[in-house]
Amino acid sequence: MIRLSNVTHSYDAEPVVEGASLSVEPGEVVGIIGPSGVGKTTLLRIMALFLEPSEGEVELDGEGAWRVDEAERLALRRRVGMVFQEASLFDGTVARNVEYGLRVRRSWPERAREQLRSVVRSSPTPPAVEEALDVVGLRDKLDQEADSLSGGEAQRVSFARALAYEPEFLLLDEPTSDLDPRNTGLIEEAIAAARDRGIGVVVATHDMHQAERVADRVGVLLGDGFTEVGPTETIFEDPTDERTRKFISGELVY
Repeated sequence: MIRLSNVTHSYDAEPVVEGASLSVEPGEVVGIIGPSGVGKTTLLRIMALFLEPSEGEVELDGEGAWRVDEAERLALRRRVGMVFQEASLFDGTVARNVEYGLRVRRSWPERAREQLRSVVRSSPTPPAVEEALDVVGLRDKLDQEADSLSGGEAQRVSFARALAYEPEFLLLDEPTSDLDPRNTGLIEEAIAAARDRGIGVVVATHDMHQAERVADRVGVLLGDGFTEVGPTETIFEDPTDERTRKFISGELVY
């Protein structure tokens, strides 16, 4: 489990996230919704252990991530994958871009280690790369140059790269922003496939309809922490917090 307890983070003494608490279990999808500028990306970076919160606690399986030494924290960080809003691919084939997710890890399951050894020996495509590309519907583009992909395809490759090293948790920052409906649908199918593999997925999105489609639970972030976190159906149909209700209905405008 990833658990945030009363997390606050400030930039230049200005709070971006205040008193946020959230837990994420393996095999569930948690949506974080809220308007732009309320700290969704900052919260994901804190969960990914890229950013130390100004206050509060981040725990992975009960172990405080900022109470251990740097080597232990790095080991915790390797259990979490993150896909950013903008796909970041380098020159080379689709397969090599996805394979990079295996190469940069120094601690991974034995299956992944064996696959990497096979790459060093004979340079075939590791099975985990093919499987990850299957999930996002791009196996037929293994040998295509990454710079020839559409924006939606590039984002799906970024998703596959994170899946290839078998993270326990996957954090997605606006994963379908500016994508066409087809690519959006394929990303949402990949989210469901990741959950079916037992991966805990967090999706930060401004698209409330997307959160309603893909998430098991939803947290509403409105600038001063979560107003409410609960089952998706409850959040959208019978919220207990008045600010949540107004935000869902469109009455609360930021």
